[in-house]
Amino acid sequence: MVTRIDRVVTSGTFALDGGTWDVDNNIWLIGDDTEVLIVDAAHDTEQIVAAVGDRRVVAVLCTHAHNDHITVAPQLSRQFDAPILLHPADDVLWRMTHPDVDYQSLADKERITVAGTDIDILSTPGHSPGSVSLHAPELAALFTGDTLFTGGPGATGRSFSDFDTIIDSIRDRLLTLPEQTTVHTGHGDTTTIGAEKPALSDWIARGH
Repeated sequence: MVTRIDRVVTSGTFALDGGTWDVDNNIWLIGDDTEVLIVDAAHDTEQIVAAVGDRRVVAVLCTHAHNDHITVAPQLSRQFDAPILLHPADDVLWRMTHPDVDYQSLADKERITVAGTDIDILSTPGHSPGSVSLHAPELAALFTGDTLFTGGPGATGRSFSDFDTIIDSIRDRLLTLPEQTTVHTGHGDTTTIGAEKPALSDWIARGH
């Protein structure tokens, strides 16, 4: 069976540093007709469960632990009997939303296989200390969470974020990938590494 990428968009609230913002989040499902990996767990279980269908869930992987990306991770984990995966550098953010829920730790260069497709974990801190991106070379696909968007890097104006760090992550871990790689972001439209390189050169120049 062919591995495919499906998108679910859910709406809710991002909250940090005493502020709240209405947001639409992308949840990415990577898999085939038999098994699937859920990337991020935002806001609404019903839409995600419907998109999964009767497939086996390999894991619920969170690209980072801002509340809008992990809202329903525990519910999905219970419903599908699947582990929650998160980089432990984001534990402080995770505990703000789910203080009593545990997860399995992700590590840089770890490899996850779903539907016969290898997915490599890339540590890309900056938006948060434990932000990760997922690279699926066979699919020419990259899942960046809130590290890279169409038009530039993710936000770094709030607690536990750092502009220079996110610029280093993008330059050293993402822009080295093939230009035709499709970038599936945590919010908004997809793009490609090649399309983002010109604008990112300006951001990188500002970074140091």
